[in-house]
Amino acid sequence: MEPTKTTDFAGLAAELRISVARLSRRLRRQAGSELSLTQFSTLATLGKHGEMTPRALAEHEHVKPPSMTRTVASLESAGLVARRAHPTDGRQVVLALTDSGRSLLVEHRRLKEAWLAQRLAELTPGERAALEQAAPVLDKLSRS
Repeated sequence: MEPTKTTDFAGLAAELRISVARLSRRLRRQAGSELSLTQFSTLATLGKHGEMTPRALAEHEHVKPPSMTRTVASLESAGLVARRAHPTDGRQVVLALTDSGRSLLVEHRRLKEAWLAQRLAELTPGERAALEQAAPVLDKLSRS
């Protein structure tokens, strides 16, 4: 689809970038966490994909292993992540969420979703319908 008078891709890109960034910041504030975005993303990855090696976690998060080592160390000292021996390779360890880490993830999601549900309730039915149609498209963009 080529840009037309009614389709300004650069303008739409700028509007989406600003709106999505603002919404993301608002959602992060709702959880009131002391965790950095990197720390929370690391917890969320372990929560979604299960235990993994530090190297696999670094690759998944698109960071260098030394950066992931620091992130994991801080999460481990907070009691949110635990290490255990790799089941087949004694030279490696695997990382997993602790019960505290899992509980923190669940509570953060609950707080964010409650805030967002309240904001959605304040919209008109037409606005909610537009967002319902846009959600799969935004998801597609986020995965590209």
